[in-house]
Amino acid sequence: MLLCIDCGNTNTVFSIWDGERFLCTLRTATEHTRTADQYFVWFSTLLEHHRIEMRITDVIISSTVPRVVFNLRVFADRYFNARPLVVGKPDCLLPHAPRVDQGTNVGPDRLVNTAGAFDRHGGDLIVVDFGTATTFDVVAHDGAYIGGVIAPGVNLSLEALHMAAAALPHVDVTRPQQVIGTNTVACMQSGIFWGYVGLVREICTRIRAEHEAPMRVVGTGGLAPLFAQGDVLFDTVEDDLTMHGLTVIHAYNKENGAE
Repeated sequence: MLLCIDCGNTNTVFSIWDGERFLCTLRTATEHTRTADQYFVWFSTLLEHHRIEMRITDVIISSTVPRVVFNLRVFADRYFNARPLVVGKPDCLLPHAPRVDQGTNVGPDRLVNTAGAFDRHGGDLIVVDFGTATTFDVVAHDGAYIGGVIAPGVNLSLEALHMAAAALPHVDVTRPQQVIGTNTVACMQSGIFWGYVGLVREICTRIRAEHEAPMRVVGTGGLAPLFAQGDVLFDTVEDDLTMHGLTVIHAYNKENGAE
């Protein structure tokens, strides 16, 4: 079985792929001080709870936090006797090489989302990922990542608003019943929700105009379903796109003898 690990700035997600489906998905806070042994205690305890046998043979990692990769490598080697593939490293092949400015390092999460989206939907795509940052990945007709947009994440914007204005409270991200708020919380929720609806719509419109081709929009990330409510921002929403992309890249490396 394949263990897929996606380490973001906020959370790290572990999913077990049996070749046909994901058996379970586990989530923990991203902490660069967590050791390989601590990962194993947490991971094995939850697998026992889910009554899943730990028959991991392969591991693939995507990480936007370089400092955690070492301990995740040790975790894979020590407990599964597996040399993990790390997306973005030279020994990890990509199905389609990105076409960006020379010397540009593309985030592993964006490469993985590109691979997963192209495998499911073909080319000419915009992948909108609601994470710590809100990112827009442009996938060409042949599956190559050709650039994108990075905007502040929804929760990051709310936190910045609270930190910069002491009188403004923490609020949940939700779709307000009306645009005009009649109290502070409602005003903030309206500004965040409709502000990001406008941001996503406008950026996608401008990407389409520059790309000069019909494009499908794929939403992913924890808040994508919320922003899909009532507004036609996405053609589809995929909650497991990143994990699917990891399985695609792993299979490509297996087929091409990279491991």
